[in-house]
Amino acid sequence: DFASRRGSTNGTTQAALASSPPRPLSPLCRAEAAPPQGRLRERAGRTPPLSLSPRPAPPRPASLTTAPPDAASPYWLRRVRPRPLRQSAAATAGTGGGGWAGLALRSGGGGGSRGQPWGRTPRAASGTVSCTLFLAVNGLYSASDDVIELTPTNFNKEVIQSDSLWLVEFYAPWCGHCQRLTPEWKKAATALKGVVKVGAVDADKHQSLGGQYGVRGFPTIKIFGANKNKAEDYQGGRTSDAIVDAALSALRSLVKDRLSGRSGGYSSGRQSRESGGGDKKDVIELTDDSFDKNVINSDDVWMVEFYAPWCGHCKNLEPEWAAAATEVKEQTKGKVKLAAVDATVNQMLASRYGIRGFPTIKIFQKGEDPVDYDGGRTRSDIVARALDLFSDNAPPPELLEIISEDVLKTTCDAHQLCIISVLPHILDTGASGRNSYLDVMLKMAEKYKKKMWGWLWTEASAQPDLESSLGIGGFGYPAMAAINARKMKFALLKGSFSEQGINEFLRELSVGRGSTAPVGGGAFPKIYKVEPWDGKDGELPVEDDIDLSDVDLDDWDKDEL
Repeated sequence: DFASRRGSTNGTTQAALASSPPRPLSPLCRAEAAPPQGRLRERAGRTPPLSLSPRPAPPRPASLTTAPPDAASPYWLRRVRPRPLRQSAAATAGTGGGGWAGLALRSGGGGGSRGQPWGRTPRAASGTVSCTLFLAVNGLYSASDDVIELTPTNFNKEVIQSDSLWLVEFYAPWCGHCQRLTPEWKKAATALKGVVKVGAVDADKHQSLGGQYGVRGFPTIKIFGANKNKAEDYQGGRTSDAIVDAALSALRSLVKDRLSGRSGGYSSGRQSRESGGGDKKDVIELTDDSFDKNVINSDDVWMVEFYAPWCGHCKNLEPEWAAAATEVKEQTKGKVKLAAVDATVNQMLASRYGIRGFPTIKIFQKGEDPVDYDGGRTRSDIVARALDLFSDNAPPPELLEIISEDVLKTTCDAHQLCIISVLPHILDTGASGRNSYLDVMLKMAEKYKKKMWGWLWTEASAQPDLESSLGIGGFGYPAMAAINARKMKFALLKGSFSEQGINEFLRELSVGRGSTAPVGGGAFPKIYKVEPWDGKDGELPVEDDIDLSDVDLDDWDKDEL
């Protein structure tokens, strides 16, 4: 093809070209018609012809790897230095220090026969073209080195899931600083062998892995300690001694953390996003292996955050998510759970649920397809949504009769508020009247079930000490009081015992309004054991018949002395 472009059949030139070893070279053709400030402009739309200058071949440098043409041939090959706009693979690769990266077939351009120095090309007339072939660049490390070559395929297994301390260099083969660091990095890896693991990532080849850890320049060195998904940037010197010192310092810190029991992140310690606002153990860490068992096969509601350790929005969400997890666990009794999945590690789950951005929150309910959570990212927003989910799936709250001290304390201690009604005696209302009051309470309990309040009732005079401590005091039945057992304060219903009256009372309480008073004595009073109501009408007590036949009524008329 080379000879056919010129219409030539020179056997010597063809033989010389054929003798050159095949290389996977990529041609970069650049027009050199008076380039401004050395910038190269691609000539688009056509393939420029190549011309060969009939001039004697100059001496061939020892480092030229392409076989030269026959000395008698009027055609010759020259090697030129590429002109990079920025440092590139062509600028730093080659055969040894200072080697050149490309070979060029140089056209004479008909502009004279004076030779030019090696590595410089004359400015030719318009249309003159130099076609540069760039050599492929190899990595800086080999299998014989103590540096472990890391890729997206083995990074999670080798580094993230490892208990070892890792030093990882993210490099580009064409980077001059990376090339100068290479021998020092190898020396450090050999010195730390068996103590600290030293790895390297070709971030030019594996750009997704570099991007995952925010690599913006080369070389970038990161230290992966106890919190594998919060790598620390190494800012020390670039000598083997400095690298080893930094590694041993990080190792001492790791050991001290283990001694003190400190670890980062959620329950598994895989993530360190240190902000306050909640107990992080309440956020359940899920993996590819544990997800189905915990979530899919569960009767509970799950809110799952898919995150990436390097994601800034995820880090901002973490304290809110942790605080919400603690509050939701308490208010729903564990029926709604908050969890987290590291989507960079558990890629099967991320792919399964189409995760495209971080953080992504999905809601899982048994028997239903997962749905995206699109609410706010604050603790209150998350808790509100969780309680909505809970109330949608929760059964109606129980309405219990106070028949013992255990019933009162268990209910009131387990809820933020307990609503206690004191109903008229059964002889005053009968079963139908009592049931009508209980129905009103059940409707209010259903309406306010998101609040997770406890609901109790007792018969008038059955618990006199309780009535006295709440200021009810034996009259005004039915009555209602809301008690905060933690603060030992209560509020009384002052309106009618009806749906409307109770709703207004509870609505004021739910927004923090209404007057309160301390429970008498500062603690729950004595609670008497009573028999539970059987649901029937009350019966008057049976009075004994008195036999008056033995009484002499005539004596009543006599005056007593």
